[in-house]
Amino acid sequence: MMRAWIFPILAGGFMAFGAYQATLLATPYALMQAALMKVGKQGPANQFAFAPMTTADNQTIVRSSPDLSYSTCVFDVSKGPVLVDVQPVPGHYWSVSIFDARTDVAAVRSDRDTKGKAVRLALVKAGQTAPAGYEPVRVGYDRGLVLIRILVAPANSFPMIDAIRRKSSCKQV
Repeated sequence: MMRAWIFPILAGGFMAFGAYQATLLATPYALMQAALMKVGKQGPANQFAFAPMTTADNQTIVRSSPDLSYSTCVFDVSKGPVLVDVQPVPGHYWSVSIFDARTDVAAVRSDRDTKGKAVRLALVKAGQTAPAGYEPVRVGYDRGLVLIRILVAPANSFPMIDAIRRKSSCKQV
């Protein structure tokens, strides 16, 4: 009697394990696609969108911080490298993060890494090369997200920070 149940139990276990693994693989990609669509509405691909200071009424991404300014660029390297130039903001914490289409972090640079210098990154996929003067960042997917975060403290420093961050660029070669 017990032997009759072994095959269905094993088959059910393998199916459950397969579904679990498929969910683990698909969920990050699905979440990033939703984020890329939402953030992409702020501006065209391969161009920074500079968000106003975050409030409960205007946050694009869940759990954004009200003391950080955000700049985002949905990138697409399918037609060539994308160059990301980030201007440093003296006296303030700032960082730039590159996320691929599965939410994997391809690169992170901050004021602590650069010691006051600008960041020059070339987002490339296999077979593409970075132009001279740019640090290559290999991404595994054609699309992803560049995110710049800058600490705005005190709050009245935002106009100065906004002017500096708008000198940053994200553009296709």
